[in-house]
Amino acid sequence: MTADFEKAGLPEDGAASGRPGPKATALAFDLGAGSGRALVGTLEAGEDGAEALRVTEIHRFPNEAIRIGEHLYWDILRLFQEIKTGIRLAFRDGFRPETLGIDTWGVDFGLLDANGELLGNPYHYRDPQTQGLIEEAVSLIGKEELFRQGGLQFMPFNTVYQLYAMSKARSPKLEAAETLLLTPDLLLYWLTGVRICEFTMATTTQLFLPREQRWNVELMRRLGIPERIFLAPVPPGTRAGRLTPAVSEELGVPAIEAIAVGTHDTESAVAAVPAGDGPFAYIVCGTWSLLGTELAEPLLSARTMELEFSNEGGAGGTYQLLKNIMGLWILQECKREWEEEGSRTTYPELVEAARNAEPFRSLIDPDDAVFYAPPDMNEAVRDFCRTTGQPVPRTPGETARCILESLAMRYRQVLEQAESLTGESYAGLHMVGGGIQNELLCQFAADALGRPVWAGPVEASAIGNMLLQFIATGKCANLREARRLSARSFPVRVYDPQRAEQWNAAYERYTALQAPRA
Repeated sequence: MTADFEKAGLPEDGAASGRPGPKATALAFDLGAGSGRALVGTLEAGEDGAEALRVTEIHRFPNEAIRIGEHLYWDILRLFQEIKTGIRLAFRDGFRPETLGIDTWGVDFGLLDANGELLGNPYHYRDPQTQGLIEEAVSLIGKEELFRQGGLQFMPFNTVYQLYAMSKARSPKLEAAETLLLTPDLLLYWLTGVRICEFTMATTTQLFLPREQRWNVELMRRLGIPERIFLAPVPPGTRAGRLTPAVSEELGVPAIEAIAVGTHDTESAVAAVPAGDGPFAYIVCGTWSLLGTELAEPLLSARTMELEFSNEGGAGGTYQLLKNIMGLWILQECKREWEEEGSRTTYPELVEAARNAEPFRSLIDPDDAVFYAPPDMNEAVRDFCRTTGQPVPRTPGETARCILESLAMRYRQVLEQAESLTGESYAGLHMVGGGIQNELLCQFAADALGRPVWAGPVEASAIGNMLLQFIATGKCANLREARRLSARSFPVRVYDPQRAEQWNAAYERYTALQAPRA
């Protein structure tokens, strides 16, 4: 049975619809780098008797960075207010969730003082304070040793470099801190009064030893990071307390239970990938594209470091071998700049313009550092093309096509690298997340890979969040059963590869553009 996906509105009454009522109801908050959403999932018996998950979106809100002086911050208090609004709306719309869970982007955190109060607004991961600190840490510890310990791709926003920057600056906030709470753990703390550190988020810090399953206290001491502020990680699916009396009274709702799901949004999304029992490859597609595969153990080889892959903790005792790819951030920034110039082009119009633009006219390396946080993204794209001797995109359609084709090329390259590391050969690629609404990107991915792409579900992080709540409360047996539930509840669109000869020729051009960094 394929479940409905509704936007707002009351759920059907089980008796009126002829179906049994819901077996369980979960409320999921999924916060990404650009927006957040609240969705309710009801576990129901379908007409054929098989369980299916029915999802209703009840609240959506923007998540915008705030610049003050030289720093970039998250508006964390407003995000918490939006979460409270989502809880209130869930009950107003007739749902009765027994549990809730929160997943967010990784690496960022808040610091609490001895009274449990927040010490300033959390920094945004694109804040410039970490510039040059990877190189400093490498000079102190050694690149191979840092990777062997933490197993993460060297990214300037990793928690370790944010804390190192605060340590070097002798930040009063760091000196006064008693507890570090990563973003979803901080939001759960404000709801429940319970302080925890969930495992999947802990592994995004580059301060966790995946083989030894403990914090890297030795590295903290080397970098002047206070070890006292770190809590022992708990596994995804941990029951994390109930809404405090104050929150329940304010919202007029029962003291529902909070579950520390896979609180890193990537790991919740992977839990919802509708894969079979064998090895599979996936992309969680959004502002970032996270391409990887699931393993039983972290892979900490020198070759893994050389190819810039990460080992992040997953649900069910797994590890995700994955790589961060710049993703749709580049196109999102270009569109934002066009809007500031007066353009009102929608994403569907932009995708159609890209579809009609000349193929393979210009290509970029999406993971080149120039695209990380440039003052002018359009100019960064034009300058890359100019300096590599390619035609410079002149129109939004040409720019969008350049970005989407280049992303698809990067997907192929990273998938082949993953195969070289694991020794597996993947028949195709599962794509999940909001980015799969860009059908042209999905088709380009299949074309570049020369393999099918299976796209769906869209709201994978929220769905995985719900599935992990159901596992925690015994409504779903395990991760395998959760994925089977996802597969029968949500449609998957298949994209078959086309024009293999043209894409293979363009791929050779692409790899030549970024050969020194490949």
